[in-house]
Amino acid sequence: MRIVLFTGKGGVGKTTTASATALRLADRGVKTLLLSTDIAHSLADALDVRLTDEPTEVAPSLWAVQIDTQGRFEAAWRDVQTFLVDMLARGGVDPITADELTVLPGVDEVLALLAVRELALTGNWDALVVDCAPTAETLRLLALPEALTWYLERVFPVQRRIAKSMRPIATMLGRREVLPPDTLFDALLRLNDELASVRKLLGDPTVTTVRLVLTPESVVAAEARRTFTALALYGYSVDLVVANRVFPEGEDEWRRGWAAAQRRQLAEIRDSFAGLPVRELPYHSAEPIGAEALRVVAGELYGTLPGDDPVPAAATADLLRVEQTGSGFVLHMALPLAERADVDAVRAGDDLVVSVGPYRRVLTLPSVLRRCTVSGGEFDGRELRVRFRPDDEQWPATAEPRTRPRPKPGPGGGRRG
Repeated sequence: MRIVLFTGKGGVGKTTTASATALRLADRGVKTLLLSTDIAHSLADALDVRLTDEPTEVAPSLWAVQIDTQGRFEAAWRDVQTFLVDMLARGGVDPITADELTVLPGVDEVLALLAVRELALTGNWDALVVDCAPTAETLRLLALPEALTWYLERVFPVQRRIAKSMRPIATMLGRREVLPPDTLFDALLRLNDELASVRKLLGDPTVTTVRLVLTPESVVAAEARRTFTALALYGYSVDLVVANRVFPEGEDEWRRGWAAAQRRQLAEIRDSFAGLPVRELPYHSAEPIGAEALRVVAGELYGTLPGDDPVPAAATADLLRVEQTGSGFVLHMALPLAERADVDAVRAGDDLVVSVGPYRRVLTLPSVLRRCTVSGGEFDGRELRVRFRPDDEQWPATAEPRTRPRPKPGPGGGRRG
């Protein structure tokens, strides 16, 4: 199974490149599912077919689906919603308003992630190609599994203990209905397990990679660079950059000016994303709509059939690793293209909070590092290194740290503000 996520600033051609990639995979005989996590679906428009919430075969070996997050919310969260509606109604809120107020913020992103997991686990397809929302929404989407898991693991057990201790008192007072039912807690526990599975699936670079789509313009390229850094912070691997709508040379001054400006931007893009392939797609005189037009795009992107493998085996370089040294350990975190002034790391109990500008990730430290103290750190422009030394009070005097731990992706993360 391979999963490829396409993201980029709105309007750069994510849907087109994702659809062309999925079609090329299908034309090579790979059973492929194309889906979108963007609530403003446009897959049906790009493919020029009608799509529903159930996978539909749109070409030999190619299926496509538009996820109905509202329907999934009603099916998966009925217990939670019923409790919230009843609670609001007891407070005097009319049923219609209460129903509207219980549509939780961010639920579309959560359910889209769970849908990706569910479809991947069916085993019906060899590849999933995901047309993601614009970059800001995508980063929130990819930060959600850790962020919500951290909350559910740290805060939820306390709330459940309080509810259990208060239930006998509420029963005696005849007010048991004010406490959350066990079905609500069970639903949240299921969510925790499912989000952990999502994070494991999407955070495995041998399974999932991200592709950045951009146009060779300074504002768009700048956002792509920040996205590249944020994806590394959250532990997601990027394997390709697609530069879309590249102008050909022209005879008139206007086109020559655009072509020259784009050449300068493309040179900077290749320099910024050094080590990653950057592929160009020319500007088309008409928008690519339908399978045949998308096959033309696929040929420009991957070559004439059979062409390059659209989803080659991903590189497995660790974005996060722990190295044992003579005096302790060093945690290495890749943060490409980050500005030194934007990078910060703070130890908070068993967590390490790493910030890059407006983005933050909370890493739960592996057990061996929890028994250490931070002795220093530095950022060299591409990698953050945090040094740990064993805490004498937690390590026996004769003990020597012999293991080389590898931290599992810790819960936490999200966007500040």
